[in-house]
Amino acid sequence: MIFFKETSFSSRSNFIAEQSKFELLAVCSPGLEKVLSKELQELKFQNLMPITGGVEFSGDWFQVWRANVHLRTATRILVRLGEFYAVHLAQLDKRACKFPWPKYLQAQHPVRVEVVSKKSKIYHARAAAERIENAIVNSVGNRISKDADICIKVRIEKNLVKISIDSTGEGLHKRGYKSFTGKAPMRETLASAFLKMCDFDPAQPLIDPMCGSGTFVIEAAEIAIGGAPGRRRDFSFQKLKSFDPNVFKMILKDQKLIPRLEINLFGYDRDNGAIKNSIKNSELANVSHITNFASQSISDLSPLSNQCGLVIFNPPYGGRIGDKKTLYALYAKIGMVLKSKFNGWRVGLITADGLLAQTTQIKFSFVSEPINHGGLKVRCYFATL
Repeated sequence: MIFFKETSFSSRSNFIAEQSKFELLAVCSPGLEKVLSKELQELKFQNLMPITGGVEFSGDWFQVWRANVHLRTATRILVRLGEFYAVHLAQLDKRACKFPWPKYLQAQHPVRVEVVSKKSKIYHARAAAERIENAIVNSVGNRISKDADICIKVRIEKNLVKISIDSTGEGLHKRGYKSFTGKAPMRETLASAFLKMCDFDPAQPLIDPMCGSGTFVIEAAEIAIGGAPGRRRDFSFQKLKSFDPNVFKMILKDQKLIPRLEINLFGYDRDNGAIKNSIKNSELANVSHITNFASQSISDLSPLSNQCGLVIFNPPYGGRIGDKKTLYALYAKIGMVLKSKFNGWRVGLITADGLLAQTTQIKFSFVSEPINHGGLKVRCYFATL
């Protein structure tokens, strides 16, 4: 018996009236599931279920588009199209050919297929991918390309073939503004997650003493004005049959831009090149009017107002840039400056080395789960001074 699991619901939108509600997965870096779940809840997505590496939820195509445009901490959004059982390649071939590919795909857009198989009688992932590729070509006419924006993701586990589509394309950290970067740049999705961990409040000042390409400051500015992080970029769902550009415009217009009389966001770096990159990136992001960047060493760091806020930064930590042995003096200096000048401020320190964090002699009240950043496991060390 063949079945394609896809449950239909009534919708609040005329456009979605004949659409289905899908099982969705917002993917994130492992360790950020709680942050992402809270963000989904704040955006009023439904039926949230955190799992390792993401949060499952439900929604129609309109919600898929909205998640891609508005989520700051997710990496991508996967849509479960259906599932069926198959215990050998011939059965997979037959059932893949009956799958409703024309309902989702358009012939003019190339696709690629990625297969993962675990604890199943079909164990040859490449052979399985070929069967599914052939089914798509024969039923829709798409060209198969390893560089295609549209990716069909297939997971075969205990002989259950689960078929999903990546609605995002390039990862959601690609906001569409960062063109100038230095060494080991912080991804925008991670920066937003760390800002949330540290209770960033746009009404309070923020300082990044080692801003690099300006990611923390620019993400903070985006949050402060309420700009949707995906408003400048394209997504792979725009090439699917379900896409309606007129309805999509409603999502882009649904930005609750927040006017503020005073926003104090500062980025410093001793590297003049980093400051130039930060300024250029802030201009591309259209937040240069509310961000401030200047060349300055950590020794010269000081608050510019009596109001307490957040100091957040991602200093070098040996395996990332340079030799770790030379960094203990830097971290000791960081701790000395912060403790002597920033009483009452919150501090978020991102590092892959707990010993370096301890060298600051700051009593951290919270340490996050390890999170992958550039091939290393980093943590957010948080304290109120």
